[in-house]
Amino acid sequence: MNMTSSLDTAAYVATLTVIDKTTLPADGGERFNRLIFARSPYLMQHAENPVNWYEWGEDAFNRARSENLPILLSIGYATCHWCHVMAHESFEDGEVAALLNRHFVCIKVDREERPDIDDFYMAVSQTLTGSGGWPLNIFMTPEKRPFMAITYLPKRGGRGMGGLMELLANIAALWRQRPDMIEKNCQGIMEALDNSRKIRTNESALDITAISEKALQTLKRIYDPTNGGFGGAPKFPMPIYLSWLIGQRETGGEETVGMALHSLRKMRSGGIWDQLGGGVHRYSVDQFWLAPHFEKMLYDQAMLARVATEAFRVTGEPFCRDMTEDIFTFVVRELQTVEGAFCSALDADSEGVEGKFYLWDKREIDACLGSDTERFCHYHAVTDEGNFEGATILTVPVVLDEYCLHHRLNSDETYELLERCRAKLLKRREERIRPLRDDKIITSWNGLMISALATAAATFNKPEYADCAARAATCITTRLRRNDGRVLRCYLNGASDVPGFLEDYAFLAGGMLDLFEATLDQNWLAEARILAGNLLDLFRDPDSGEFTLIGHDAEQMPARVSSDHDGVTPSALARTAHLLYRLAWIDDRPELLDSARSALNGIQGDIELNPLGHLGALQLLTQLASEPTTATFSGDTGCPEAVALNAALHNHAIKNLIIRSEKQPIPLTLSLCVPGTCYPAVTTVDELNRILQKQL
Repeated sequence: MNMTSSLDTAAYVATLTVIDKTTLPADGGERFNRLIFARSPYLMQHAENPVNWYEWGEDAFNRARSENLPILLSIGYATCHWCHVMAHESFEDGEVAALLNRHFVCIKVDREERPDIDDFYMAVSQTLTGSGGWPLNIFMTPEKRPFMAITYLPKRGGRGMGGLMELLANIAALWRQRPDMIEKNCQGIMEALDNSRKIRTNESALDITAISEKALQTLKRIYDPTNGGFGGAPKFPMPIYLSWLIGQRETGGEETVGMALHSLRKMRSGGIWDQLGGGVHRYSVDQFWLAPHFEKMLYDQAMLARVATEAFRVTGEPFCRDMTEDIFTFVVRELQTVEGAFCSALDADSEGVEGKFYLWDKREIDACLGSDTERFCHYHAVTDEGNFEGATILTVPVVLDEYCLHHRLNSDETYELLERCRAKLLKRREERIRPLRDDKIITSWNGLMISALATAAATFNKPEYADCAARAATCITTRLRRNDGRVLRCYLNGASDVPGFLEDYAFLAGGMLDLFEATLDQNWLAEARILAGNLLDLFRDPDSGEFTLIGHDAEQMPARVSSDHDGVTPSALARTAHLLYRLAWIDDRPELLDSARSALNGIQGDIELNPLGHLGALQLLTQLASEPTTATFSGDTGCPEAVALNAALHNHAIKNLIIRSEKQPIPLTLSLCVPGTCYPAVTTVDELNRILQKQL
């Protein structure tokens, strides 16, 4: 069944969630397969496939062992465009399904629900092919040992290249006739993974200054001075690159901050930014930020809002504050649940077409805006021909002040006209069939958004952002915790039984610390301490001191790959090290500094070889080489004076700031210590500003 032929994806999944499944047999019955019992929207999208899908689990592996069948493991996620394409072309096709059902045991995995499975088999794909992506399709033995990896493949081949049907037939024959070749492939892959892990270790001390300089020069080399961002097409926002550049202002000068600001401006004016609803799409298929891959991910919003806030702290540019606020407006409107947590993503597709929800025809704009349409279309360069396959992706080709100056227009009146037009178009857009919202609540991604909101609350003195972050934090800590305190990975129509991973603990605990810094509420600090203690128990190797990405109490993959690095989300190991570093100084626990160093021991070789993949670790290693600036509150931190002092602290771009709070029955004071000097305690903002202006 092609589910988008009669229903859009969101409506289709909604119909499946309300079906009474208690009357269905274990295999789903005639209409469904076993995925009808899944909670993941991605798995449910495949519940009516003719493929005999299993969820990851012993039922699938036992059948593969008992019938001596190879396994096709297909990994994707709910808002993945090419996952949809392969599903429609192949997994909904009866001919493909017949071949799969006869010769394979087929397993579907949501990569967002099980990042441990995805991480391991993505490392396999990169080992075999040098690249990876989704959908990720792995052929493996019943013992979970892989022997082949592919991403998207059409049903039928062409121009001398085979398609999925040919490949499946060949693998089925190979499995029966040449088990020795299958075994040889399995052994070769496992040995390659083991060798790759050994390369990541490094016995000698790292030259952090030299590696940081190498990273900076590499970023300068791949930087696009015209369009902003890095590299060519496809072009990702890469907020981790931008954040690191902003942090290099002392050594790299204004150039590094300028690279970040220029990139943010170009993204904000391009089609990768939703000019009506706010928020950023996943990436641009071109180098100009014009045509995006239209899905919207929670982690992208969190990371970009955080870096825009950091840019504001350093530059004071109002544009950066506006960008952050626009992201939060979108996230609260479209991704926040009634309980306060945040959903994972919006799909790229609606009505079976990528981007349809966001594209415009000039005639529709004219009909909606009436007499205002001429000025709006002129400013946004909207034409009858469009700028993307005959349609228009809204962009902002020119800065408003420059536009008004050139055309001798009143900037305030023009701004009001454009805002009025955008509101009308957004209202019109809301009448369209919406893309699927993946309602899955992921602990780690919520941790990133909690951090972004809390940091912005402190920077812009907006307590409503802290309140929003606190609601999400409360929801996660109540809904996604077992009775024994174990944090769980995700929630949808009930908490998943998948235990949380290192990134879930590190990102969530980091969010709690940021909430503490924004509010001075000791309860959030207490939550961070609990999470950090659990993290040490669950993920630290007692012998080496290194950290694993999967808890000791959880299912383990066939081999440990330590594929952790900064990508579209931060490195879990780097965030773990940063969490422990902060708590070491907050709680005066120097042993946590050793634990922070140990968290990075297993990837030191990789840091040296690939510094751009480990900018978070580089930042932490730099911080470990010196003492931070500490600001210690004593007395009642719930009073207005404490709020004012805290806001003043965050109005300055203080590098490596640690905030501490000592609750004592004494009048409020704030003591500031920079490396080498501690200043007399202050009680007013004016006293604090005098110190900050003189020393920082």
